[in-house]
Amino acid sequence: MAINLQKGQRYAFDGKISLALVGLGWDTNRYDGGYDFDLDASAFLLGENGKLLRDEDFVFYNNLNGRDGAVIHTGDNLTGDGEGDDEVIIIDFTKLPPEIVKIAVCVTIHEAEERRQNFGQVSNAYIRVAKMKDENDISGDTILRFDLEEEFSIETALVVAEFYKRNGEWKFNAIGSGYQGGLASIVRSYGGDV
Repeated sequence: MAINLQKGQRYAFDGKISLALVGLGWDTNRYDGGYDFDLDASAFLLGENGKLLRDEDFVFYNNLNGRDGAVIHTGDNLTGDGEGDDEVIIIDFTKLPPEIVKIAVCVTIHEAEERRQNFGQVSNAYIRVAKMKDENDISGDTILRFDLEEEFSIETALVVAEFYKRNGEWKFNAIGSGYQGGLASIVRSYGGDV
């Protein structure tokens, strides 16, 4: 039975997971702007200072493999159509180097400004974390879920959640924090170059 978290709640894995499937899903509200919604999931592998240590620690649609396979983005869904997870990130905690102490999971709207789109036009957004039996387990056993119920009327980027290491154990924090300025603003906030 999956645990449903609210914004600000935390969950300790207590060594119960080494290979995680992080599924993100969403629906778009009726929209007559003439463009599809292209939401993009990304992961930022961060050091003690809360910043990227290397360029390849930013895992997204143009860099699907971070830190020698420790974090893998399975591919870009350009429309978000269909049921279930729209984009998936896989984390192998056993492959993460010790200097990585936090992984921020974010979702942004591609070309949001040009398309005049924002998260106020997105509904049913969620993140789920599932324990994978092995690399071939494409759905996993869902441990927790965080539904983003907040109304983000002008934001074009979200920090959905963070995995963080405390006393040698990985934990999960349901963040749900919105940003204006799209992907570029989040990349800059984590010390990356745009």
